Amino acid sequence: MRILGIDPGLATMGYGIIDSEGRKPRLVTAGAVITTPDMRMYERLLKIHTDIRDLIRLYQPDDIVFEELFFAKNVTTALNVGAARGVALCACAEFTGNLYEYTPMQIKQAVVGYGNADKHQVQHMVKLLLNLPDIIRPDDAADAVAAALTHFNTGMMKTEYRMK
Repeated sequence: MRILGIDPGLATMGYGIIDSEGRKPRLVTAGAVITTPDMRMYERLLKIHTDIRDLIRLYQPDDIVFEELFFAKNVTTALNVGAARGVALCACAEFTGNLYEYTPMQIKQAVVGYGNADKHQVQHMVKLLLNLPDIIRPDDAADAVAAALTHFNTGMMKTEYRMK
């Protein structure tokens, strides 16, 4: 099974793809779709849509996993990231209905064993779990891989996390 994890963002949208080789996951690729503030909003959203669509066409994941958005304060940031998530979700839905989502706390719990773990702990555990020589960069890509690993470890219970 091939799993694409996505960590939504407008400036940096992380992605990570893992394959399951039996009971052990293997990193296929990780990176980020980058947009800049000098781009118009519609240009940023179009780039995200196009790059995610191209990524899906190239790697053909079986399941796609999103980290749920969580914002407590900045409404403008929440709206912009929500728009970015929406176009990425639209690109994914063009290819499959196997779309899932996990909260940041669920991902931290699954990868680190502690729901309030910090970014460095998550990055370090992703490195250890995949037996990588270095921590995945940027941070958003490591978070996307962590989401994919969470889905991998969910196994038969994955239907509980299917997007509604």
